[in-house]
Amino acid sequence: MGVKKVALGCTVCGSRNYYVAENKNRTERLELNKFCKHCGQYTQHKETR
Repeated sequence: MGVKKVALGCTVCGSRNYYVAENKNRTERLELNKFCKHCGQYTQHKETR
Protein backbone atom coordinates (compact mmCIF):
# COMPACT_ATOMS: atom_id res chain seq x y z
CA MET A 1 0.00 0.00 0.00
CA GLY A 2 1.49 3.32 -1.07
CA VAL A 3 1.35 6.78 0.44
CA LYS A 4 -1.35 9.05 -0.98
CA LYS A 5 0.11 12.31 -2.28
CA VAL A 6 -1.49 15.70 -2.89
CA ALA A 7 -0.33 18.33 -5.37
CA LEU A 8 0.65 21.90 -4.50
CA GLY A 9 -0.29 24.42 -7.18
CA CYS A 10 1.08 27.92 -7.66
CA THR A 11 -1.53 30.62 -7.00
CA VAL A 12 -0.03 32.92 -9.66
CA CYS A 13 0.36 30.69 -12.72
CA GLY A 14 -1.57 27.59 -11.59
CA SER A 15 1.15 25.02 -12.35
CA ARG A 16 1.42 22.04 -10.03
CA ASN A 17 5.08 22.00 -9.00
CA TYR A 18 5.24 19.99 -5.77
CA TYR A 19 3.75 16.77 -4.37
CA VAL A 20 3.63 16.04 -0.62
CA ALA A 21 2.32 13.13 1.43
CA GLU A 22 -1.24 13.56 2.68
CA ASN A 23 -1.87 13.91 6.41
CA LYS A 24 -5.27 12.51 7.45
CA ASN A 25 -5.43 14.68 10.60
CA ARG A 26 -5.53 18.00 8.67
CA THR A 27 -8.94 19.57 8.09
CA GLU A 28 -7.96 22.59 5.97
CA ARG A 29 -5.87 22.84 2.82
CA LEU A 30 -2.12 23.19 3.05
CA GLU A 31 -0.56 26.55 2.04
CA LEU A 32 3.21 27.04 1.71
CA ASN A 33 5.60 29.56 0.19
CA LYS A 34 7.58 27.65 -2.44
CA PHE A 35 9.74 28.50 -5.44
CA CYS A 36 7.86 28.31 -8.76
CA LYS A 37 10.17 27.52 -11.67
CA HIS A 38 7.62 28.91 -14.16
CA CYS A 39 7.20 32.28 -12.40
CA GLY A 40 10.86 32.47 -11.32
CA GLN A 41 10.03 33.62 -7.78
CA TYR A 42 8.72 32.46 -4.41
CA THR A 43 4.94 32.35 -4.46
CA GLN A 44 2.10 30.96 -2.36
CA HIS A 45 1.31 27.33 -3.22
CA LYS A 46 -2.01 25.76 -2.19
CA GLU A 47 -3.10 22.16 -1.99
CA THR A 48 -5.17 21.11 -5.00
CA ARG A 49 -7.70 18.34 -5.22
